[in-house]
Amino acid sequence: MRRKGKDFPIVLDGVPYILPPAVITVIVGLMGKLSLFSPFLALTLFILAFFRNPPREIPDNEGVILSPADGRVVGVEEVATTHFVEGKATKISIFMSIFNVHVNRMPIGGTVGEISYRKGRFLPANRGEASRKNEQNILVLEGAKGLKLVFAQVAGIVARRIVCYVRRGDHVQKGEVFGAILFGSRLDVYLPPGVEVVVRKGKRVRAGQSALGVIK
Repeated sequence: MRRKGKDFPIVLDGVPYILPPAVITVIVGLMGKLSLFSPFLALTLFILAFFRNPPREIPDNEGVILSPADGRVVGVEEVATTHFVEGKATKISIFMSIFNVHVNRMPIGGTVGEISYRKGRFLPANRGEASRKNEQNILVLEGAKGLKLVFAQVAGIVARRIVCYVRRGDHVQKGEVFGAILFGSRLDVYLPPGVEVVVRKGKRVRAGQSALGVIK
């Protein structure tokens, strides 16, 4: 798990995907093959856009839990149990399409507790069963006043690599980049009792900026 390069304008883990079409674009351009130059240039620009890591103005609202991902809320539901933390919670599922920014940001500040990577299937990430069956990386963040927030990076039908830059015991800031999921995927956030949910299904959210809940 790495933290180096987390604030770079592009996700460094995406470089191996960017270089091949970029090199081919240069080669066919130098050879004057315009029929190949245009499609490879478009492909290179698309992949660059996919791995973009734009700067974000993080709101400093105390008690607000921010979205860890860009995308659309595809589910808001009560669940009986959560990973690592006993008791009921409200699960908020955020689906990231291939057009969204795929960098993930910390929803609150605090200390990283448990981290557990679980192998699984690669079902479409917008399906509810993906939370139970898909490969995922689960984190527990210990915030102020004993708050424990659980969230999971969930792989999708195309996403086959989850990147996490933090380790257990790391102290992190709200809105700080902590990882990414390469290609379409989802984030599940488990809000504990005592947190008021302020989003609804269908709402579009932005990592490090949109509020998911408010601590009462």
